[in-house]
Amino acid sequence: MSDKKPFEIARETLKQLTVRKLTPTPANYQAIYSEIAGVPTEPPFPADRLRDISQALPTKTPGQQRQRGLLDSAIGQLNWEGVKAALMAYGGFSPPAIEPTPSMPGAAAAPVPLALTQNAPPAANAPAPALTGDFLEQIARLIEYAMPALGSDDARFAEQTQTLLKAMRQPGADLPMVKQMLGNFGHRLSFAAEDQAEIKVTLLKLLHLIIENIGELSLDDRWLKGQIDALMTASAPPLTLRRLDDVERRLKDVIFKQTEAKGRALEAQEEMRQMLGTFIERLSQMTESTSVYHGKMEENARLIEQAKTIADIAPVLKEVVGATRTMARDSLTARDELRGMRERVQSTEAEIAKLHQELDRVSAQARHDPLTGALNRKGLDEALDREVSNVRRKDTPLCMALLDIDNFKKLNDTLGHATGDVALTHLASVAREVMRPQDTLARYGGEEFVILLPDTPLDRGIEAMTRLQRELTKRFFLAGTEKVLITFSAGVAQLGADESGPDAIKRADQAMYLAKRAGKNRVLGS
Repeated sequence: MSDKKPFEIARETLKQLTVRKLTPTPANYQAIYSEIAGVPTEPPFPADRLRDISQALPTKTPGQQRQRGLLDSAIGQLNWEGVKAALMAYGGFSPPAIEPTPSMPGAAAAPVPLALTQNAPPAANAPAPALTGDFLEQIARLIEYAMPALGSDDARFAEQTQTLLKAMRQPGADLPMVKQMLGNFGHRLSFAAEDQAEIKVTLLKLLHLIIENIGELSLDDRWLKGQIDALMTASAPPLTLRRLDDVERRLKDVIFKQTEAKGRALEAQEEMRQMLGTFIERLSQMTESTSVYHGKMEENARLIEQAKTIADIAPVLKEVVGATRTMARDSLTARDELRGMRERVQSTEAEIAKLHQELDRVSAQARHDPLTGALNRKGLDEALDREVSNVRRKDTPLCMALLDIDNFKKLNDTLGHATGDVALTHLASVAREVMRPQDTLARYGGEEFVILLPDTPLDRGIEAMTRLQRELTKRFFLAGTEKVLITFSAGVAQLGADESGPDAIKRADQAMYLAKRAGKNRVLGS
């Protein structure tokens, strides 16, 4: 290190630039300055190149935007440590604690964030340790609940999460250190969440492509129409486990019918192969018989030509008649066999066509009411079992509402059954618009419907049915030129602790009956 003062070093540096006939660039000035001062020569700070890199980085999430801002600030301050910390955070690494470092010659010194490694003295209004511990525990549980949605592919992120949870749950946790770790975790969390969102969108696109290609490659798309429609509906956002589970159950019947139809198709193919084999065999036999027959006819014709008397002709004629009868008998036998096989093939084709029709029906209506599109009784039973299981597992409330259209018999008698069908479809359509995605609509029978309301206590279940009633009063449908407004009475029951689903529906039915007796167009709880 030189003993010269900075201004003396600067003056000597300018003199050496002139003596050495060097261009007075910052790089030349710094090299000579470091040489005279006796300090290591630092390479020039590539601010322009670093700014180009910064501009190319994505800023889709708040974490990325913040890191990009820190990177730009560090570049402007010619601060290598700040650049390093910002880039490490971008890559998902936890940035190390940054100590202030002196700037390069010619650059202004800039303050650099310093990680707090010692507990600050408690403020007068600092929270109690017990309260702080409870708060940190709540945050830790929140992180644990969110982690399954982010996957487990990133081992570094998982390790960072476990380290953070351990620090938060230590007695007398170091709050400044936890704060810094939470900040680093938040940046990495924003990247992981964006990755999961992009993965979900990409998987949905791939699923749609697969489903569309299945439809395009199918020779008989009637087989797959119901399945494709169901899968397209299930894979459209927002995705729910209930919708996917419903599609899975619907497809089980279709798969069974497809297996049965495939077996019958293979049997038909085998019978067709046997028929063709028999036909070829019979054709070969007929050809052979015809050749023998022609040979005998030629021989008999020659004998007739050589005959001198009628007695010589008689045996020849007998031979001709016998050969002709044999030929006719073989032809009739072959015709009967081929006709029988043709009838069996036609019968098999009829059975396969019937299976196709049944497959189409099952594919579209396996667990749904064909008129309203709501679940039928079988679909309701399965949905009810599923919801009750969720209640037992998660200890959440479940409400069941039973709806009955008011004066439905009078509507049918006055305006006809076709109008009654329209009324049922109208109620189902409005209900689906008002319901939440997790709610389930089923046609219970006739003009009765059941709505399952998960995560819903009794008072909110009654409010939901009242809201549906209000929505129906705003709408009507046309029966010819007549405007028709329908109402319903409903009973709502919340599933009890030891109660079965059917028993809860019975209670809702009793409440609905009381609503009918109380004047109709009202909702009562049970």
